Amino acid sequence: MMVFVDTSALFALVNGAEANHPRSSEVWRSLVAGPAMLLTSNYILLETCSLLQNRLGVEAVRAFEEKAVPLMHVEWIDEERHRMAMGMVLTAGRRKLSLVDCVSFQVMRALGVRAVFCFDDHFREQGFEVMP
Repeated sequence: MMVFVDTSALFALVNGAEANHPRSSEVWRSLVAGPAMLLTSNYILLETCSLLQNRLGVEAVRAFEEKAVPLMHVEWIDEERHRMAMGMVLTAGRRKLSLVDCVSFQVMRALGVRAVFCFDDHFREQGFEVMP
């Protein structure tokens, strides 16, 4: 089974002060210990690193890069997928629906991934199985 990992879960995992940190840590440990293949995208890595660096500093980025990133398969986004996701954003016309979210939805659908580790309701709205 593949599980997509979103920025919301990764940020909560690294940031001990985040309200979702305990749940994120618990789910992360069970995913890493289990048979699931963890999947993310380079857009998620970029978004997570930017958030971590801005809010917690470079050491948080270093810890993320050294401890979490090696445990995930990274799907690299090409120009076609970027354009398709941008089309989704513009068609939806919703302020809070991000390009990164739309790229994530496309990656998950293209690879047949149903489960996502996140704290973002947009994934549930799109019909994905949200963890926790």
